[in-house]
Amino acid sequence: MSFSDYKTALVTGASGGIGAAIVERFRRENIEVHAVARSASALEELAARTGCIPHVIDVTDRDALAALAGRVEFDILVNNAGVDRPKKFLEAEDGDIDLLVDVNLRAVLHLCRLIVPGMAARDRGHVVNISSIAGLYNFGGNSTYHATKAAVSMLSNQLRIDTFGKRVRVTEICPGRVATDIFNHVHGDDPSIRERFIDGFELPQAADIAEAIAFAIAAPVAVNIGHMEITPTLQVMGGLQTARPQPGGLGEGRS
Repeated sequence: MSFSDYKTALVTGASGGIGAAIVERFRRENIEVHAVARSASALEELAARTGCIPHVIDVTDRDALAALAGRVEFDILVNNAGVDRPKKFLEAEDGDIDLLVDVNLRAVLHLCRLIVPGMAARDRGHVVNISSIAGLYNFGGNSTYHATKAAVSMLSNQLRIDTFGKRVRVTEICPGRVATDIFNHVHGDDPSIRERFIDGFELPQAADIAEAIAFAIAAPVAVNIGHMEITPTLQVMGGLQTARPQPGGLGEGRS
């Protein structure tokens, strides 16, 4: 497949950052892009700039997604919408868990349920799941986020099995730190957040992620690029830590 084989795309989380960059990149290929997000003003601006078709929909609104999927046959599905509530699992609240599961996982599952069967029936389609290095590697304070992204990673592999024999390609994109406004959305709109996560770092831009997705989609039909980790050159995953026992812990004060 190449872009010329595809006509329509659905991109969630399209109001800014990586999602908006993907919409812009697809529109340069004359793809009819349906951009989904909650922010009407941001979508209106994106539509005016790119010519995409805006849909003010929360991805947790299953009926609205089903109605859209019932009206349009999508050749490309990009599951990009995501949220995070960083905190240790020992401090997690039920609302945090429900929100992350609903947006990061449940919406992805339902969109795949609504759209992928049509791709298989037409023997043509490409699913792009924006996961995260958090689905593959562990770091502190994001336990529910890690769990949902790991599930998306497994789903991406499973879709290839479930559509075996059909020209439905699946690409999982696992970004590390990218220079977007997501950190303000997650940690609060404060100048110190940008200083903490973006200023002074050499980071990929949202457009770099969009170009990587375009590369996967433009590959020949015989090629499925299944997985990409995209991180800053100066970012690594992993590390080994060993804790000392805490005073009063197991074995302390016993005779």
